[in-house]
Amino acid sequence: MSVEKPWLGSYPAGVPAQIDMAEFSSIVAVLSRACEKFRDRPAFENMGRTLTYADVDRLSAQFANYLIHDLKLKKGERVAIMLPNVLQYPIAIFGVLRAGLTVVNTNPMYTARELRHQLTDSGASAIVVLDNFAHTLSEVLKDTQVRQVITTGVGDLLGFPKGAIVNFVLKYVKKAIPDYRIDGAIRFKEALARGHGKTLPSIELGHSDIAFLQYTGGTTGVAKGAMLTHGNLVANMQQSSVWLGTNVKEGAEAIITALPLYHIFALTANCLVFMKFGGVNHLITNPRDMPGFVKALSERRFTAITGVNTLFNGLLNTPGFDQLDFSNLHLSLGGGMAVQRAVAERWKKVTGCTLVEAYGLTETSPAACMNPLDLPEYNGSIGLPISSTEVSIRDEQDQPLPLGEVGELCIRGPQVMKGYWQRPEDTAKSINPEGWLHTGDMARMDERGFFYIVDRKKDMILVSGFNVYPNEIEDVIATHPGVLEVAAVGVPDEKSGEAVKVVIVKKDPALTAEDIKNHCRTELTGYKQPRFIEFRTELPKSNVGKILRRELRESAAAAKPG
Repeated sequence: MSVEKPWLGSYPAGVPAQIDMAEFSSIVAVLSRACEKFRDRPAFENMGRTLTYADVDRLSAQFANYLIHDLKLKKGERVAIMLPNVLQYPIAIFGVLRAGLTVVNTNPMYTARELRHQLTDSGASAIVVLDNFAHTLSEVLKDTQVRQVITTGVGDLLGFPKGAIVNFVLKYVKKAIPDYRIDGAIRFKEALARGHGKTLPSIELGHSDIAFLQYTGGTTGVAKGAMLTHGNLVANMQQSSVWLGTNVKEGAEAIITALPLYHIFALTANCLVFMKFGGVNHLITNPRDMPGFVKALSERRFTAITGVNTLFNGLLNTPGFDQLDFSNLHLSLGGGMAVQRAVAERWKKVTGCTLVEAYGLTETSPAACMNPLDLPEYNGSIGLPISSTEVSIRDEQDQPLPLGEVGELCIRGPQVMKGYWQRPEDTAKSINPEGWLHTGDMARMDERGFFYIVDRKKDMILVSGFNVYPNEIEDVIATHPGVLEVAAVGVPDEKSGEAVKVVIVKKDPALTAEDIKNHCRTELTGYKQPRFIEFRTELPKSNVGKILRRELRESAAAAKPG
């Protein structure tokens, strides 16, 4: 472990300290090399249909031509993409980037209010939207600058007759496509047809050009667009490549992509990094259908999988998962939220593959710290800083803290965003003049240079002056065999200021509050033990499976805890 100063985490021994930023001028340059080198290999697969790298090259060029020649969009204009994991997504992403434009990744589950904010804030000129969600877009379109809507169905790139059957079932059997009317909208396949046979102009792209506006709550305030440049994403691809090292084989990797591509984790770690290695992304459109997800896994030879803790936990508790063939699996990567020890240990027991935890943010493209891939077992840390990355633990005055003390995790490196779109004040609050990004996460570093997330700054519970971190409470309760899922939050308390409340989803129907209290008495000191215990059938989650503690706090505030 190389540490420049006692309080500063740096790259581990054996890993190159610096990445080669000069190898690729942009994401498009990475794509071009991949399409040339792995032309006949599969790139993306969904519902039984596979696109090769040659297909991706051809179709994304057609979409880029449509954007340039038909819509007359100019370099730097924004195009929103409102899709789940379907084959149209990578075609749209790479088409937008090849046209010199900026991708605005948009959550299909947005409400009209959320969608209106993102489209107006980004100033998107066009949007690609799945039929299932077009009704929401139709409500807000008049309030935006969007000039062209491109619609598509889940089955549109699956070929005939499968694609037609899928679209028919979704619309008329499952009633999953609400009626909508958008005048002047064009179908995605028609856009591709219009771009066919046209010459794609050469558009110069460099590290400073904005590739993505990734909207996030960030470390301050309302949803903001993190400006991720081509340089930011190239840096994170190169950093991830160095970290993976010889653990991946070019042209031989198959990664399960269950997290949506509009989420920065899947976008970079799955779509972009494995594209560089000539791997195939198996796109899972609806991972919430756990039995269907397990069935899809049974039909694929996969070497890698990424996810959040709730996804891994869900798979482990789905019948048939433990019967799958894991002989080719060599990379299980967890991020987006804390990986719980109980889940990691069970994952290793079932699959034989260590669940490696990584850490990052939308603002860091996303990776900043990763655990070594040769760890024999889960270690509870987020790992070591990746190449060309510095990590520091700081106090409220932005001063570095001594080794082992808990403070705010701060990051500096080439993957740190350019800033928040049209929000210089928010940018200044998050990134100090020396380039340190304040993450809002509380952490500590041990003597080996490994970092440990203690909790989100805003999620910390203050009990009689003592700091209580929900992650610790959740980790302890998750080890109880009767618990399926758990979340801990602070609730107001007259005597102690705040008290710990836990909300639990049972695995064992016979589980009682007293069982939980007895379990916690042996594992947690008095002030950390939950005062209030609530059982629910499910926990509120984001669309990528993160447990929403904020909603639990709000519901607790609206009613007397119990």
